[in-house]
Amino acid sequence: MNGQVAAPDADAQLAGLIFAMVLVDEKGNLAEVNHAAEDLLGSSAHRLIGRKLGDVIEIPDPRVRENLTKSDARLIARSIDIRAGGQDAVVNLTSSPISTHEGWRVVTFSDVGQDSDPNEDETQLRAPAVLAHEIKNPLSAIRGASQLLARRVNEKDKALTDMITGETDRIAELIDRMQQLGSKPVAKTGPCNLHQSIRNAMSTVRAARPESVPLVEEFDPSLPPVEADQGGLEQVLINLITNASDACAEVEEPQVTVKTRYVSGMRFSALRLGKSTHLPIEIAVSDNGPGVPADLRDHLFEPFVSGKTNGQGLGLALVRKLVRDMGGRISHDRDARAGTTNFRVNLPVAEKQ
Repeated sequence: MNGQVAAPDADAQLAGLIFAMVLVDEKGNLAEVNHAAEDLLGSSAHRLIGRKLGDVIEIPDPRVRENLTKSDARLIARSIDIRAGGQDAVVNLTSSPISTHEGWRVVTFSDVGQDSDPNEDETQLRAPAVLAHEIKNPLSAIRGASQLLARRVNEKDKALTDMITGETDRIAELIDRMQQLGSKPVAKTGPCNLHQSIRNAMSTVRAARPESVPLVEEFDPSLPPVEADQGGLEQVLINLITNASDACAEVEEPQVTVKTRYVSGMRFSALRLGKSTHLPIEIAVSDNGPGVPADLRDHLFEPFVSGKTNGQGLGLALVRKLVRDMGGRISHDRDARAGTTNFRVNLPVAEKQ
């Protein structure tokens, strides 16, 4: 014996994957499923093996469904809607034929964002932060010059200097938010009372908007504390509830619903601190407005993307950063049947002290 530990066997490797993987035979039946696939499909491997893939996962997109039936076709589909284990989800899907076994293929389902580069956000957001830093110095000079000029001009022209000062302050505020986006994670997480945070956020929105649309609670009172930064979580919820209120303000009977639940049929995972972290606690902020324009749905959380006429496009980008700093994830979907737009925040259960 040389003291070396044997490499994990194939079963151990499959069990360790944080995304769902199924092996499909030449007849289209499930021949193998890993633990993540059991979670996704809401059933045990014993009950799943031998069933048709199409019987356990519903895929509305006809193009994906058709290509998935072709055992010899390689397929990569991103951000597709599925229904599995009684739950709706948005996933990335791959189908890889096995060259040594005709008709057999490996199909994977990964949570959107789960298989992305963990440094992607940092790379995307560094540019706005650098730009903000470079702009601030000349911006201060412009504001100072406008204040000096205001002392020398007559009352008729003073309106112009006031406008310069006002617009400079507005840009400075925008730059401050850009710098927040590019900052390193500073969230200090701990056990957090989820429903208290939601109610605090709701109270803030109601106080700022006395005529706001109705806010409805649908809470699961049995949920345990979450691992989060309370201040950051409340800021996330204030932004989401405010956006939802704006989105449905023009419909006949506007309503924003905040729902909490334990996602038992599907466990989300995120790479945090070099390990897989389950995110089973979900907060869904839903509105009955017309929904996000189709051309923006895939870019909602990117900086400078906004569906509002005068929006700056930094609110949701900052929300995503706050959620990810806490080790959580955020997603967006449209439920056409219910006529609702849903923003879902998933967080880990707090560690027992």
